Amino acid sequence: MCYDAKTSPIETPGASKPLDLSEFEPQSMLAVKQTNVERSRFPVIDIHAHMSFSNHVVNGVHLGAERQYLASPEELLPVMDRKNILMLNNLTAGFGSGLDEAISRYDKAYPGRFCAFTEPWFSRFLEPDYPRIQAEAMEQARRSGARGLKILKTLGLFLREGITTGNLVQIDDPRFDSMWEACANLDMPVAMHVSDPAAFFKPTDRFNERFEELNHHPDWSFYGQGFPANNELLDARDRVMARHSRTQFIALHVGNFAEDLNHVASRLDRFPNMSVDVAARVGELGRQPRAARAFFEKYQDRILFGTDAIPHANDYPQQLFCDRLYEIYYRFLETDDESFDYAPARIPPQGRWQISGIDLPDSILKKVYYENAARLLHLAL
Repeated sequence: MCYDAKTSPIETPGASKPLDLSEFEPQSMLAVKQTNVERSRFPVIDIHAHMSFSNHVVNGVHLGAERQYLASPEELLPVMDRKNILMLNNLTAGFGSGLDEAISRYDKAYPGRFCAFTEPWFSRFLEPDYPRIQAEAMEQARRSGARGLKILKTLGLFLREGITTGNLVQIDDPRFDSMWEACANLDMPVAMHVSDPAAFFKPTDRFNERFEELNHHPDWSFYGQGFPANNELLDARDRVMARHSRTQFIALHVGNFAEDLNHVASRLDRFPNMSVDVAARVGELGRQPRAARAFFEKYQDRILFGTDAIPHANDYPQQLFCDRLYEIYYRFLETDDESFDYAPARIPPQGRWQISGIDLPDSILKKVYYENAARLLHLAL
């Protein structure tokens, strides 16, 4: 609507009308280089994938050994071959009989193409000798073929003194000390996911850059509701890494703080037993490409390739295990393209921004794609 000289309202053709944000799909007018990277320049070890989950989850705690499988090896291998993926690591392969079954289904069926991390046996947490039970479970998991331990954000955000009720159990609770030390003795790295994007700890309001994501998944918000603050979770994780200097830790999702690379860098400088992966964080890294490239250059020996790929996870499009997902990661790492989508989704799933590539040299790409992971997992390639 505009006004004439007499200030009376005049309807203008095509005048603005209310538009629901979910229907807003702007098409960029930028004329910039578009590079299609169908295969990675070097073989890839995806350290962060999920092919199975527990069938029994109560209030965020995985209690059952039985597994739900998201895709068979035969479904995964064609994508892996097309995208030059040497190996997929199933971070959530479970524990006990579930772990044995997952390893048989993937690792043993196709040696060299799959590996697995075990998970803590939280269902036995209330038993008085849990520290011994969990340490022995790590030894058994290693004998079964597990190559590492995965800590979900269950620890710190969901596990409670009554397993699902009572006070939250802290990440640095001494009852887990024997588990961390067992991992050191067994040469099993610990992949830790202890927090979530910083926006998940803020109110879901008009100032939150991930409003759409949190509005669609309100249960992903950790603002208030008796949850600890983001910095409290990271500080507790840091105390674990400091106390167990012989244990190798992979702080997943760029140290769970990709929004603040200076913070992550300070932890890498402080803890020589810490590495990071880039899973589900190219959206954060790619909107700060100069800082991200400098980060990769400085910490090139301690950054692992990962995607957080979840086969057939249709309600979370940026994590689909598909060709497009890997092509975006490769484009981010290998090209200097500007302003492209960070996820294979109709609407940006995390926030309304685009990313740019960081054009890493071959020497760093090799390390990030497979050499760092192979060293940490003791793989002979």
